[in-house]
Amino acid sequence: MVDEVLAKSFETIGADYDRYRPGFPVEAVELIAPQRIGTALDLGAGTGKFTELLSARAERVIAVEPSEQMLSVLRAKLPDVEGLIGSAERIPLPDGTADVVAVAQAFHWFDRESACAEISRILTPGGTLGLVWNHSDPSSSWDRAAHRIAHPAVADTDGTTSTAAAELPGFTFVTSESIHWREQISREAYLRRWSTVSTFLVADDHARSVMSTAIEAVLDGDPDTRGREQLELPIITDVFVYRRA
Repeated sequence: MVDEVLAKSFETIGADYDRYRPGFPVEAVELIAPQRIGTALDLGAGTGKFTELLSARAERVIAVEPSEQMLSVLRAKLPDVEGLIGSAERIPLPDGTADVVAVAQAFHWFDRESACAEISRILTPGGTLGLVWNHSDPSSSWDRAAHRIAHPAVADTDGTTSTAAAELPGFTFVTSESIHWREQISREAYLRRWSTVSTFLVADDHARSVMSTAIEAVLDGDPDTRGREQLELPIITDVFVYRRA
């Protein structure tokens, strides 16, 4: 069940999300679109973190996003991309528009059944659906500890990718892959990144302060981060690829 309050929390931010959230490795888009294609749709595109990778693989790129603040950042950054207000359950495009639909860091916010029906509708026959998530690497004790503070309900298990499965209605599963990579990030940017996650966005000032202080204590206490202004953050990107049945 989608938490509507958490889902809508992202409608209040734009520039900070683009500045502090991680991007995605190019290997992710290569799995989804191994060859150059005609039209690609980035669904739940946010500020265009994944859209910019699609731009190098497609003749035409469309971004659909429900937040005007997010979309305004995307339009300014990627003026050649067609940015449209819309949702996964109501995609403002005709049938058979896209050869590829990519959903990066967003599918867990969708209503699974209606979103799959809409994605199938706007894909060409045999078109590709790619689902992408960044998540913490279990090998990083400090990042996992920060996740437990910000997402106590999730704890050590990142449940966002559980919405991807071998079977999605209207689709045939093709392949999945986990890409391991590292991001160089400043301590300040890492702390600011947490202010862009849903649990921080919906929390009151006191709760945000408590979580921020606890994450700073993790960085001060872990030998891999103590006293360092520049951090090396391991990230895993999970990619799931499907074909329209």
